[in-house]
Amino acid sequence: MATPGRALGHDGAVALRIEDYGIIGDTTTAALVGRDGSIDWLCLPRFDSAACFARLLGTEEHGYWRIAPKAGPTPGHGRPLLASRRRYVGDSLVLESEWDLPEGTVRITDCMIVRDELPQVVRLLECTKGAVGMRMDLTIRFEYGSAVPWVRQIDGTLIAIAGPDGLALWSPVQGHGENMSTVAEFIVREGQSVPFVLSYFHSTDKAPRPIDAAYAVKLTTRQWQEWADMDLLSLGEWQEPVVRSLITLKALTYAPTGGIIAAATTSLPESLGGSRNWDYRYSWLRDATLTLSSLMAAGYAEEATAWRDWLLRAVAGEPSKLQIMYGPAGERNLLEYEIPWLPGYEGSTPVRVGNAAAGQYQLDVYGEVIGALHEARRLGIPSSEPAWDLERAILDFLESGWKEPDDGIWEVRGPRRHFTHSKVMAWTAVDRAVRDIEQYALEGPLDRWRALRDEIHSEVLEKGYDSERKTFTQYYGSKELDASVLMVPLVGFLPPDDERVVGTVEAVQRELTQDGFVMRYDSTASEKVDGLNGREGAFLACSFWLADDLHLIGRHDEAVELFERLISLRNDLGLLAEEYDPIAKRQVGNFPQAFSHVSLVNTAVGLSQEHLGTGMTHAERLKGVPVRQRRTRHRHLGHDRHRLGLSR
Repeated sequence: MATPGRALGHDGAVALRIEDYGIIGDTTTAALVGRDGSIDWLCLPRFDSAACFARLLGTEEHGYWRIAPKAGPTPGHGRPLLASRRRYVGDSLVLESEWDLPEGTVRITDCMIVRDELPQVVRLLECTKGAVGMRMDLTIRFEYGSAVPWVRQIDGTLIAIAGPDGLALWSPVQGHGENMSTVAEFIVREGQSVPFVLSYFHSTDKAPRPIDAAYAVKLTTRQWQEWADMDLLSLGEWQEPVVRSLITLKALTYAPTGGIIAAATTSLPESLGGSRNWDYRYSWLRDATLTLSSLMAAGYAEEATAWRDWLLRAVAGEPSKLQIMYGPAGERNLLEYEIPWLPGYEGSTPVRVGNAAAGQYQLDVYGEVIGALHEARRLGIPSSEPAWDLERAILDFLESGWKEPDDGIWEVRGPRRHFTHSKVMAWTAVDRAVRDIEQYALEGPLDRWRALRDEIHSEVLEKGYDSERKTFTQYYGSKELDASVLMVPLVGFLPPDDERVVGTVEAVQRELTQDGFVMRYDSTASEKVDGLNGREGAFLACSFWLADDLHLIGRHDEAVELFERLISLRNDLGLLAEEYDPIAKRQVGNFPQAFSHVSLVNTAVGLSQEHLGTGMTHAERLKGVPVRQRRTRHRHLGHDRHRLGLSR
């Protein structure tokens, strides 16, 4: 029987439930911190680097760093002592976890220093009542748990090195080696605080100097609070989930380039125990327009511009070779391979690194790119000649490319088809290019593109719509449904009051929902196509799209009810994974998921607008939302680095 709190793997207790994690980060990488005081996932020095703590997908032997009251279990055995409560400090990414015990109360504050150099994790332990026995377990395993480092003490600092990677742990608490790990047991008394600073460095360099942990916590809290201190449109009771979602999006931003990754993790399963496990530590083009809208609605013009600029750099080149995703800096080679030594989250194998779907042909991304560039112009982000040159090159390709079958938005690894959503997004690309000429006096073959737009529109209505069932279908000639067709009114392909839109919304509600939440498609049917096993959970972004559509077709109360159910699925820290399993009542998929939080922001802002009416595109829904100016503008959340030094 599984031990309560943690799921059991091959060697004892392993990862917590997905929703039992919080995220800390420095806008170049991120760590997942569990309720039990353990950092179970950390990739260094970037989001997509190899993990040095990989217990999330394995066991204690694959790396973790736990600081918690000694009353908890020994490694690999027994029930973990979970924090009595936890919270982010204000509108920041600084995480506090507190334990109440008969002998006293302790608090651990975790953060990553927003930096211009290499990553540093700060953990500050404080005793607020009594005297509590504590234990630290530090198991460093580079290369996703496979490389045991050479560990030594130098001038009171623990140094761990393997290959190109090095970690330095500074703390007044002295640990000792035990079973290829570093452990320490000590007592902390009321009023005392104990700092722990873990710094990454290149093994060819010297380890960095330790920093003042208490000051680093205060400074990091202030930086995040200032970044989040915006004059956001009043959203009433939805203000908190929107602000937390925006902070999460910032945490998933790779600051050096402005790219926003889909999630901080790889291989958290869409189906517990199944094989739908993918690496999401990359930037998807499908998120482009919605991300721009959400950032600009909140007044983050600098972040939106950085995202637009990342997009332009990433997709530069031959339009026919456009990828659906790129690395955080725009890398194209995302070679996929499996890691056999990791048993996977709750036995969900294989564990994958890289993503072969990067090489798929997905027609919808052309609509996302053109839509994002059009949206950037509409929202006042300064444009450039290269941006319009790129659009023209894409339209030249689409004049014939739109007629080809593709792999579809959901990257189902089966045969290419004429997916309805893909064709709708090809129409969106042409439509936005036409609007750019009409609204911004740009030069282009207006009449030819108008004719192309009409041609695509007519074909979709003829071949992608089932008049008997009164719904758009997954692909031409099929009877299957797909939640992606909920985008039909959101991109303005048809007005919301069109009977074909209403019929589609009702069909999705009737056939693609479970407990009211939307499934992307019939995943049991897809097994016959791609051979993957396991049902998947409800896809949260699609569920937000359903709320959008319900509002647009005049069923506002239903839309609000669904939206409030969706935000109730967030964990206690306000975070969402990719999916929700209505049967297991758990979050599933990679975590935290940018697409879920982007969709939350856009739906909240959209539902709050009285001016919403028929015929509006998803972007136009936000047209009346003023672009707010924040009082502070720190794209990189800058810091007073010279004040962080602490002499040895």
